[in-house]
Amino acid sequence: MKRKRYTWLYIVLGFIVAIFIFSFIAVSFIPKRGGGSFKLKLGDKVAVIPIKGLISSSKPVADQIRRFAKDNSVKAIVLRINSPGGGVAASQEIYEEIKKAKRKKIIITSMGSVAASGGYYIASASNKILANPGTITGSIGVIMEFTNFEELMKKIGIKGVVIKSGKFKDIGSPTRPLTDEERALLSEMADNIKEQFVKAVAEGRNMDIEEVRKIADGRIFTGEQALKLSLIDKFGNLYDAIELAAKMAGIKGEPHVVYPPRRISWWRTIANESIKGFIDLLMEIGPARYLLYHIPTT
Repeated sequence: MKRKRYTWLYIVLGFIVAIFIFSFIAVSFIPKRGGGSFKLKLGDKVAVIPIKGLISSSKPVADQIRRFAKDNSVKAIVLRINSPGGGVAASQEIYEEIKKAKRKKIIITSMGSVAASGGYYIASASNKILANPGTITGSIGVIMEFTNFEELMKKIGIKGVVIKSGKFKDIGSPTRPLTDEERALLSEMADNIKEQFVKAVAEGRNMDIEEVRKIADGRIFTGEQALKLSLIDKFGNLYDAIELAAKMAGIKGEPHVVYPPRRISWWRTIANESIKGFIDLLMEIGPARYLLYHIPTT
């Protein structure tokens, strides 16, 4: 009698575990974007890569570009940029990855509210750039900022001590002002980086380098001004950019749009969505057909 009771317990636990695992699989593969009913995501795709905020590291965006560039079902990539800029090297690395991806895919940039400085650096490498009339862009230039705490330190009785191996080793120190020689050195460095920026824009936009130099003084432009200066190609929002990307890539009909996968907590997904996803899936197509025929879009 005792053995029979345990047998039923094992059966019930096994059933619960099976439902739990199947629910996780169902939720993991049900498309999260669009909000519509379930559809098989087959055929040619347009990938959208969001680039938001300060550009401090190239790796997340570069990895996404490389991933979609290798995906044969992705025919075009749209960069959705909302960034005021960021690090020089990070922007340059993303720029170079876009150039590599352009050998295989159409790359379109869609500018949101702002795509300036490093944000424009990245955009200039794409095949076409779309922006809104009120988008803030441009800011072709370089900035270095240093804060000096010398007077404050004197007031509170703190004195800095520096031991260095070369006269420029503590350049930009907050405990003392820049010397004229240091200022000249940093200005030369900023000018060199600016020239790299100018050359990249001229190459990416197929513009005369002297025309780029005329506007490479750090000024910002609206999308309307940028269009007149050939810094962008046309007005349009994200959906216009996706449509243009699909057209240039030769995709017939409405393209399937895919995004980089989002990192979601495994346990949170199960707790919040598994039961709903399981029921929706059964209502839509049934479990067996789902597991056999569904192809993940990401």
